Amino acid sequence: MANNDLLKKIESLIEYEAMIEELKAEAEEIRNEVKAEMASRDTEELEIGSHIVRYTSVLSSRFDTKRFKEELGESLYKAYCKEVASRRFTIA
Repeated sequence: MANNDLLKKIESLIEYEAMIEELKAEAEEIRNEVKAEMASRDTEELEIGSHIVRYTSVLSSRFDTKRFKEELGESLYKAYCKEVASRRFTIA
């Protein structure tokens, strides 16, 4: 692929990513409006047309690495950690 073609592709990619971010922001704004309406109606589930919208509380458990290191030591923490390799694509 020629440099000019590659440059056009990169510029298109940057433009599309900017559009995606704009649309994500708009979607988040709409999502927040729906959440606010559900809160004002004091409901966790709403049936609108053929859609069911749920905004519920969820409990989850997460491993507290900071506390683990403090109580059991950095060496034990490192003994159970594993490195994971990945590749990252960025354009600056």
